[in-house]
Amino acid sequence: MEEFPIETIVPERYFPQLREIPQPPKRLFMRGSLERCIGTTFLAVVGSRKYSPYGKQVCETLIKGLAGYPITIVSGLAIGIDSIAHQAALDAGLNTVAFPGSGLNWNVLYPSINKNLAKRILKAGGLLLSEFDNNIIGAPWTFPQRNRLEAGIASMTLIIEAEEKSGTLITARLATEYNKSVGAVPGLITSSTSVGANWLLKLGAIPITDSDDILKELGFQEKGKLPFPISIVLNETEQKIIELLTSPQSKETIIEKLSLDTVTASIAFSTLEIKGVIQETYGLIERII
Repeated sequence: MEEFPIETIVPERYFPQLREIPQPPKRLFMRGSLERCIGTTFLAVVGSRKYSPYGKQVCETLIKGLAGYPITIVSGLAIGIDSIAHQAALDAGLNTVAFPGSGLNWNVLYPSINKNLAKRILKAGGLLLSEFDNNIIGAPWTFPQRNRLEAGIASMTLIIEAEEKSGTLITARLATEYNKSVGAVPGLITSSTSVGANWLLKLGAIPITDSDDILKELGFQEKGKLPFPISIVLNETEQKIIELLTSPQSKETIIEKLSLDTVTASIAFSTLEIKGVIQETYGLIERII
């Protein structure tokens, strides 16, 4: 017997938000378990297939910053930012749901190169969802139809890199039509993959520059204001550093922003690391509690 068989579900029972979109799906085909979706907020993360190193880094950093929150990352399993978003969610311990632009039979799943990623999503307790019959192959008409489900199921759609004409912008437009939040990461003005995201910002999309921007839009408490376990006691300098760490930053930046002397800062960094509150990765200090 197949480990993750395809099931048929009534969408409105499990995803009532899909009733609010025009032409809601009458049924969905599903692989995986619905358990991890219960009680979570859905965030759609979409972007260019031709992503840049900047886009990859931004996607991974933003999603990593959502770790520990009841958030499900939704994307389309496509090559590029979509697959990076799914993988970043898995790495952060977040639930993730994929809407491939095809049926769910393994021999037609699109793109076939991401079949192993799809199986990792399932083994982590995530979902594959599709409106299409199980043997439907990916085609030009299936992707826009799929995009409306991504936009419809999510409370917010986050755009990380998009070219001037791309399916990513279709998802953003649909989210706007459904009265959902749309966020965009500012990109380099010289990059073709940033044209779409920067255009959305001009039209009023929410600028997203760190994970707390997402958390605030989704209605969660900012990380810098979360209570500490009672067993962790911080002095004034340590507290200031923690409040500043709403996103990973270099030691030099922290010292400059807080006007600290080098010795005091060095002691504080070491103490916070010993207490298990921060860690240093690739030269950046980040908060882990």
